[in-house]
Amino acid sequence: MPENNQPSSDTLLGKLVVERGLATHDDINLCLRKQNDISLESSAAGDSDAPNQRSLAQVLVEEGIVTQKQIERLRPEVEEQSNKRQIPGYQILERLGAGAMATVYKARQLSLDRMVAVKVLPRKHTNNKDFVSRFYAEGKAAAKLNHPNIVGALDVFPAGDTHCFVMEYVEGRSVYEDISEKGPYEEADALKLVIDVARALEHAHKAGFIHRDVKPKNIMLTTDDTAKLADMGLARAVSDREAAEAEAGKAFGTPYYISPEQIKGEMDVDKRADIYSLGCTLYHMVTGRVPFDGPNPSAVMRKHLTTELTPVDHINPRLTRGLAEIIEVCMAKNRRQRYGSAGDLLQDLEAVAKGEPPPMARKKFDLNQLSALDQSSGPMEIVSLPQPEPLVESPLFWIAVIGWLLTVILIVVLLLVGF
Repeated sequence: MPENNQPSSDTLLGKLVVERGLATHDDINLCLRKQNDISLESSAAGDSDAPNQRSLAQVLVEEGIVTQKQIERLRPEVEEQSNKRQIPGYQILERLGAGAMATVYKARQLSLDRMVAVKVLPRKHTNNKDFVSRFYAEGKAAAKLNHPNIVGALDVFPAGDTHCFVMEYVEGRSVYEDISEKGPYEEADALKLVIDVARALEHAHKAGFIHRDVKPKNIMLTTDDTAKLADMGLARAVSDREAAEAEAGKAFGTPYYISPEQIKGEMDVDKRADIYSLGCTLYHMVTGRVPFDGPNPSAVMRKHLTTELTPVDHINPRLTRGLAEIIEVCMAKNRRQRYGSAGDLLQDLEAVAKGEPPPMARKKFDLNQLSALDQSSGPMEIVSLPQPEPLVESPLFWIAVIGWLLTVILIVVLLLVGF
């Protein structure tokens, strides 16, 4: 795999290979000399970008000293140690987490002597303009939001051959970690945290941003159980038409929590997508399982589009009907049937937290039922029922009259002849 030819990275890799007993110092020196010879040949040819240049990792593999899999196992540690050496002004203390898009470290900001979190873009993405652009867009979006329930942004900058995003350090854990370790939340606890997140979304939406990736892993909990919404990596300004057009037809989000309109890649994704994802998150919190599951991301997303939601109170009978109604309105597949704003959702969350019914959800249910009734019953056909025939116009009437008259005449005749 190609690697940036940074001497520090090669030195660290050589050191780790020797420490792991995968090679000797002589092996490393031999490969370094070969790497240098290849570089000199490229320079003599006047082609500094020649494809025959090799990193130390590639030379080690080519010489059969280590395998590609061994290099891949060592690479995260090489990057971590390299990052510790080259982020100016920060002392890297430990790795907090890593994903395909970035690695996050706990660090000390030396100038202010405070703890911060530093997100570092992996080197494999540093030459990808889209990744770098999105990385800086995340920092800028987060910097425009100032709210106690949103992880604060402090700085974003290039450092050596990578890029760094410095943010507020949250001493605590994520909602996802809580669910994984302790199981489902009690309803009251879940409501408290989701109210915090709804307030964060209300602030972001009023500032013109949609998050587009609300999920348990992106909700951090402080030591006093305050929820903070993190990771603006997919955040987008609603007014950014250019970005919307560039992303049209692409599904951005996490399959377990993504809204139907995001799955379809619609251009006019708005705040109701975040409300759907928060509904999925609340569902996971109180049941211990995601709303829709499947063998692969495509199967999960297909269920978001077509499969009817199992109400949470059918899974966990201890949950109130009010909470179930909130989740069902949040997760309506037709966004017009969801809450119109995070403020409306907050009103219901706070009502159910007080033991009251959710007023906005009840209105939505009533309107949806009326709408369904209106759509299911087409134009009414007026059917004319047969009118009763007038009595004097009925043949039976005249048969009865004639029979009666014949009977009377017969009686009269019999009387006259002396019967």
